[in-house]
Amino acid sequence: MEKTATHDAISLIRSNPNPENVPDLVVQVLDLKPAGNRNRFMFTASDGKAKLKGILPADIESEVRSGNVQNLGLIRILDYTLNDIPNKSDKYLVVLKCEAVCSALDAEIVDESGGLVKPKEEVESEEGSVVSVARQDAISGRNVKTEGCGIVLKPKQEIVAKSAAQIVQEQHRNMAPSARMAMTRRVHPLISLNPYQGTWTIKVRVTSKGTMRTYRNARGEGCVFNVELTDEDGTQIQATMFNDAARKFYDKLEMGKVYFISKGTLKVANKQFKTVQNDYEMTLNENSEIEEANHEAVFVPETKFNFVPIDMLGTYVNGKDLVDVIGVVQSVSPTVSIRRKSDNESIPKREITIADDSKRTVTVSLWNDLATNIGKELLDNADKSPIVAIKSLRVGDFQGVSLSSISRSTVVIDPDSPEAKKLRSWFDSEGKGTSMASVGSGLAASMRNGSRSMYSDRVLLHHLSSNQSLGEDKPAFFSTRAFVSFIRPDQAMWYRACKTCKKKVTEAIGSGYWCEGCQKSEAACTLRYIMVVKITDASGEAYVSTFNEEAERIIGCPADELDQLKSQVSEENLYQQKLKRATWVPHLFRISVAQHEYNGEKRQRITARAVVPVDFAAESRYLLEEISKMQASE
Repeated sequence: MEKTATHDAISLIRSNPNPENVPDLVVQVLDLKPAGNRNRFMFTASDGKAKLKGILPADIESEVRSGNVQNLGLIRILDYTLNDIPNKSDKYLVVLKCEAVCSALDAEIVDESGGLVKPKEEVESEEGSVVSVARQDAISGRNVKTEGCGIVLKPKQEIVAKSAAQIVQEQHRNMAPSARMAMTRRVHPLISLNPYQGTWTIKVRVTSKGTMRTYRNARGEGCVFNVELTDEDGTQIQATMFNDAARKFYDKLEMGKVYFISKGTLKVANKQFKTVQNDYEMTLNENSEIEEANHEAVFVPETKFNFVPIDMLGTYVNGKDLVDVIGVVQSVSPTVSIRRKSDNESIPKREITIADDSKRTVTVSLWNDLATNIGKELLDNADKSPIVAIKSLRVGDFQGVSLSSISRSTVVIDPDSPEAKKLRSWFDSEGKGTSMASVGSGLAASMRNGSRSMYSDRVLLHHLSSNQSLGEDKPAFFSTRAFVSFIRPDQAMWYRACKTCKKKVTEAIGSGYWCEGCQKSEAACTLRYIMVVKITDASGEAYVSTFNEEAERIIGCPADELDQLKSQVSEENLYQQKLKRATWVPHLFRISVAQHEYNGEKRQRITARAVVPVDFAAESRYLLEEISKMQASE
């Protein structure tokens, strides 16, 4: 059967970048390859005379996998849009709908009039068409014949006799009324949008909705809110609305509903604030159009999580990237009110502790509606150890590593996903009885501080005391080698902690200890260090705050054991001797420097993030490397 490719198809596409009706366009597929990690494929469309780079629709994946669409094959383009490429004069073809016409030919088709080099196995027919055949012996005499999936291009005069506009009008007249109505709303996939495009309409579901926020700047006061939109291919984009648009659309856009959206603008996304994997972000103004898809076929977009294991969170501390986590709920605290410094407004906060199969736990702070609604549901079901998947969390350095929700964070309880099923299986089989530690305690410095070791960012203590502005914007991390020169014996060196969640407990009425985090009383508790030590090197000294694991390495015993020594009455004073033996011992410290305010005055707060004994062999190698660097610079 003879297969025909459209002559000057690429020229027709270029002349009509956003057609209402698409003429018959058959092109050859070249350079077919996957588009990143999506289920989409990039290719080069060719009519034998010109070429155009493009991308195939997501629903064509099965055709590519089965071999119906492949390199050197033919496809018929049923719908498309043409995008500009930033900083280039060329265009990019986004195929919205297509169908396979013919599998792979033996060679690339070439129209000699286009000036391309013709493959050896191509011959010209009497009609001026170009024929690609499998073998030269398929051609007999002066008549051109094709075997298998040979291709004959339409003679030039068949197309040039009609303009592109005439073809479009003719096809539109021949369409049924229902088909013409279906073409009145052309939906663009999110992946096809860019700032240089004209009018477009998208069909998306609201998968995350932020709260209405107020702001004040040099131009006055205003309000703003954000939503995350997802189309049926799973592509996401963040949309922002200010002032009149925010007030107009805040109540209209509801979480989980599907909408048609048009008349918005796009710009390159600010990497500091973007929450989805998209190079662009959308702004909707009061003239934008948003219509709920009531009578349209709805879809359920894939919820995209990029889970970070809890034991790997240290590398994200105080970074710009937001993280997604999944874990088993270990404890849920009651709601507390926190007064915000910026406007003195009270906002609800609730903390939950989650764990995963890395056998580490982390505390997540939920704010506003997440604290009162989702948090209440978690509190009611805490005894069932539900699994939560949380999207878009900020990673802080409180207690080493902590997580905090933001306005666009999303919490899914007991999600139906492979990760949740795997986690549930692990917890039920072994995790329930496993002892777990906080990810912020005892975590290797190389993991917690951006892959930095004890020999990175090495400074003397004089560098800290002489630079009081360190840590003003965000905590600064350093390494240093110093001696513990003094531990004040009369300070509050520990606190009573819950044996389960490690949080502070209070004496219960009658007997025992009450834990707010676990919402229960226990007969006994444990002691955990929280103390200040003075460290000294050749250049100066500094006071450093230490927590339980770091303090244990300095003192050499748990806080419970030191408390027993303190309670013993003897002439030797074993408590004082234990503290004295801990001094003038060299350690390597990984420290953070941050600013805090005390009585209206800003001060440095230095916290030990990791403490290890000095490995003198490694230390000697480090010093020799430093000497070599000094000699090389002279």
